[in-house]
Amino acid sequence: MTVDVFLTRSAAFLPYSPVSNEEIEDVLGMVGGQASRARRLILRSNGILSRHYAIDRATGKAGMTNAQLTARAIRALGDDIGAVDCLATGTSLPDQLLPNHAVMVHGELGWPRLEAVSCAGICLSGTAALKHAWLSVRAGEAQRAVATGSELVSPLLMASNFEAEFAHKVQVLEQRPEIAFEKDFLRWMLSDGAGAVLLERQPRGPSSLRVDWIDLSSAAHELPACMYAGTDRDAHGALQGWMQTSPSQWHTQSTFAIKQDVRLLNENIARATLGDPLRELMARRDLKANEIDWFLPHLSSFYFEQPMRECLEAVGLPIPRDRWFTNLAEKGNTGAASPFIMLDELIRSGRIRTGHKLLMFVPESGRFSSGFIHLEAV
Repeated sequence: MTVDVFLTRSAAFLPYSPVSNEEIEDVLGMVGGQASRARRLILRSNGILSRHYAIDRATGKAGMTNAQLTARAIRALGDDIGAVDCLATGTSLPDQLLPNHAVMVHGELGWPRLEAVSCAGICLSGTAALKHAWLSVRAGEAQRAVATGSELVSPLLMASNFEAEFAHKVQVLEQRPEIAFEKDFLRWMLSDGAGAVLLERQPRGPSSLRVDWIDLSSAAHELPACMYAGTDRDAHGALQGWMQTSPSQWHTQSTFAIKQDVRLLNENIARATLGDPLRELMARRDLKANEIDWFLPHLSSFYFEQPMRECLEAVGLPIPRDRWFTNLAEKGNTGAASPFIMLDELIRSGRIRTGHKLLMFVPESGRFSSGFIHLEAV
């Protein structure tokens, strides 16, 4: 027998003080001692004004691990949440290949024995963790479950990671020694943060949200990888993972840098992650625009706002812009953490009223996956 599941608490943690656009290279450094040619263009397009990096400016090194970042968000849920039966975490970049992220977070928390599940992926990994936690409570397997999304990407964005590639390119192509746009692009797009939610069988307090359903889907059957790390493309465009790559190339090609095919992204992101799955979802879930009080889209950039609006209108779900909520400009693109951080801010704003229905949309460009979450305030 399934039971209703309620999101009863939310929390977010953003490390250190906000970093403005003009301060980014002060924190991340300049590759080859040269300011990026692409930085201003990308920042003007993405609309992000500030973000957070877990970089200690005094040392220039990461001041905390991803597991510590995640644990800080969980602790912000409060010390009185009660015993937790399931901990489900999602992140793009755990601190190590193994053990998994969830058990490392569990170790940081020091909580008693529980189920610890780690979901891999990129932006959608946190939403996948939320679905596992939701299903655990819904099936009666857990009384309380905590789900998290977190990202610690800044150490990979540091200029020092690209020095070997830059030096190599200076030797072979002095006319254009800068790092590839697919890598430089993301240095101005991504940032650090973590969010957490508590799920229970009963509502609690004045701001509980019933989690009605969570739908995930993938378009990998029709589209190639768009965002990737720890791998490079071969001469035929196929991905060659780090285990199939010579260690000598890991530095000269920045193999472990996060890369994105911007052209493939722009051509497919709206259709593949929003339009196509939403058409099917509208029929199956009977979604109507006038019944959605808040639309929370995970936008990696405001560049995609208009295409997403046009896509909603094309599929027959024209949610007015004044019902959208995003904090991308102030909090930055924190990947798997973004939906949690966004929802937490809306909850704390006091703007949600009993009976309000929320639709969250979480796209992932890795291989064009997407997630939709429907909640109702009770």
